[in-house]
Amino acid sequence: MTRCTHLLVAMGCALLVATAWANPHRLDDSLSHTVPPNVEMQWLPLKSGQSFAGGMEAWVRVNVRIDTRNWVGRSGRIYMVLPRDQASNIEAVWTTQGRLQAGRLVSGERALVFVGTVPGTTLEDQMQVRLRSNADWSSNSRRLDFHFELEID
Repeated sequence: MTRCTHLLVAMGCALLVATAWANPHRLDDSLSHTVPPNVEMQWLPLKSGQSFAGGMEAWVRVNVRIDTRNWVGRSGRIYMVLPRDQASNIEAVWTTQGRLQAGRLVSGERALVFVGTVPGTTLEDQMQVRLRSNADWSSNSRRLDFHFELEID
């Protein structure tokens, strides 16, 4: 084989590996729930010298329960995802009780919440989540479609 052929083979292998990594598996978190079940965004207080509203905020507790039965013993990374929608961007900042990682994400992003070997059939934790939006929040009712994805090593 020539040097160019070796390079093309190596690039092809790298592309296959990258494609496998770029193929996350959506996890079932249908047993997760929020407390309270519905949350109302509240206007943030005006700061001294501010003549317009700075945005809205809400706090919610999320009891996370992710079905990982198909992945027990496998090594990988789990991400929390908040797809972008047509409404105002949302920022979510959370703390956990330790099974999952604390973090931050904005609509259209995903954030790493777990790295390592999947320990059992479910992955459970409790998150305290602060949601914030700009002042252009325009809905009395909006469902946020958070979900979890797994990338296997």
